[in-house]
Amino acid sequence: MKPAQSITPEQLSAELAGLKTSERFLVLYEIYGPRLVATTSFGLQAAVSLHLIHTHAPQIPVVFIDTGYLFPATYQYIETLMEKWPVDLRTYNPTMTAARQEALYGKLWEQGKAGHDKYALINKIEPMNRALKEIGADVWISGLRRSHSSTRINRAFAEQQNKTLKVYPILDWADAQIAVYMAEHGIPAHPLAEHYVTMGDWHSTALAADELDAESTRYNGEKYECGLHEVSKQADFQI
Repeated sequence: MKPAQSITPEQLSAELAGLKTSERFLVLYEIYGPRLVATTSFGLQAAVSLHLIHTHAPQIPVVFIDTGYLFPATYQYIETLMEKWPVDLRTYNPTMTAARQEALYGKLWEQGKAGHDKYALINKIEPMNRALKEIGADVWISGLRRSHSSTRINRAFAEQQNKTLKVYPILDWADAQIAVYMAEHGIPAHPLAEHYVTMGDWHSTALAADELDAESTRYNGEKYECGLHEVSKQADFQI
């Protein structure tokens, strides 16, 4: 195994592509150890990554960015999963409360791209950047998958995003594989899984409809990525 500093994202991608999913978590921990952090959204399929971490690399801290705008059912789901698999969950909140944001800026999610971008910076990007700094991590495991959206089809298993190396151990999993894994391991479904095809903040997630694909159910169809998987332009940010 090469030292971490000598492995390029391209080399890491090639290595991860040839491994079983369980082996990917083991190899990542072997290479990067305490430099690793994982994230969870507690969305419709996020429990799969949580279960894999709990099973194969429980030492890895898991960051949850709580915007304060999640569905009540999501908060209930968090409690259910944490009772089953007590991973090292670290919850990070925006420095500005939801009430204060709305008092100062109005409903940012109704203000087009500029509003979405400001909302993402306050509620997701800044808390995640703070988490990376406080935990001391620069390698981020995400449950992002290619089948999620057209913006992710060409993602590699590892890529550099600003100062952070991002890795995606279940990148190549299809929805059917997710469903089989959840059934085999008795993983409870998100309470709203029958009504939504994606899951995020309540104000930016639409009910599933025949004429809507998954991408169209988020942010009024104006975008899909929340900002965490886009390169930040803030000079002092790791992501």
